[in-house]
Amino acid sequence: MAPRRRPVHIRLRRLPRMGDELARLWAHDIWVRLGVTVAAALLLAALLRSVAYAVLRRLTRRHPVAAGMIDRASAPMEWLMPLLMLVIALRMLPEAATLGPVVVLRRLLTIALVAVATWLAVRCIGALEEAALRRYPVDVADNLRARRVATQVRVLGRTADILAILLGAAAILLTIPGVRQLGASLLASAGVAGLVLGLAAKPVLSNVVAGLQIAVTQPIRLDDVVIIQGEWGRIEEITGSYVVVRIWDERRLVVPLNWFIENPFQNWTRTSAQLIGTVFLWLDYRVPLAPLRGELERLCRDAPEWDGRVCVLQVTDANERAMQLRALVSSVDSGRNWDLRCRVREGLIAYVQANHPDALPRWRGEMEPAAGRPAPPGGPILPAQPGTQQSPSPEDGGPRR
Repeated sequence: MAPRRRPVHIRLRRLPRMGDELARLWAHDIWVRLGVTVAAALLLAALLRSVAYAVLRRLTRRHPVAAGMIDRASAPMEWLMPLLMLVIALRMLPEAATLGPVVVLRRLLTIALVAVATWLAVRCIGALEEAALRRYPVDVADNLRARRVATQVRVLGRTADILAILLGAAAILLTIPGVRQLGASLLASAGVAGLVLGLAAKPVLSNVVAGLQIAVTQPIRLDDVVIIQGEWGRIEEITGSYVVVRIWDERRLVVPLNWFIENPFQNWTRTSAQLIGTVFLWLDYRVPLAPLRGELERLCRDAPEWDGRVCVLQVTDANERAMQLRALVSSVDSGRNWDLRCRVREGLIAYVQANHPDALPRWRGEMEPAAGRPAPPGGPILPAQPGTQQSPSPEDGGPRR
């Protein structure tokens, strides 16, 4: 037979005694009160976090921007609520201020709370920035407005990140008593200290101000084609302190933000990406211009880079040896215009070589034999010396139009 189990009886007479014991420990032992308070704060934090997530996800179900912000803020929110409850719980026990470890713990928790709040602010700014960039994609044909919005969002977002981090660092430093005393002493001698700090922070502050000016006035935007110090490239990235320009040969030019405010530069896509390119040729006076204009029109019609706006051949200069011809051709952007100019230049040179080889520039002169010496039969022949051809476009290093 199986052994008979004895029923377990809880003596109700011991419950009041246990309650009195717990009350005595709560009244006379500060560590018990501290442990119970911390445990209750952590439990309350977990409960509030679960309820907050459920409510926020339900409210943002039909709002993708808010839902994206909640997703980006989930990591700092995991730490924010427990830290907040712990700081509140420790401040609810005034007698805990007499314990050295608790004072240090309270200060560390306050610093961690400010750091997590700063982290949360930066993540929320990033979520808003991503939402704005998704609404205005730049990978479309007519992306002028999208690039304008993307530039404003990027620059303002970086500036807001810097301000949030600076405010968070200042709040953390103010929680340390020694730093507060140092700040008071600096305020007492604000003349010299302010001058020194202003000079030390001039590069940072100038870049912040330049970032705000670029965001508002927009002398440059993302994917703009610019000429900086003779380098042709596109604006690839705009940060809070510098701009990255992607050069045509895959190099990267890093330029401080304030440089764009203090120095002149060329922006080929300020209002539109359309561009007119030039092709210069030096030819002899005997070349007929009408067939050459017809060949230029044929080359433009057959070129996929031509946008149908401009196709002109003009005589722009002449000297004692040859005349200068300038062909103007247009394209929808600078990249296609470069290819079109190369195509037109090669086509016109091939046409002249095939149909008018005697129309290349040459020297003309008459040589007389010296006294007492017969002239060579046929006379001297001078080699043709064509003039130097230069493109007026800045990326070729030639003169501007």
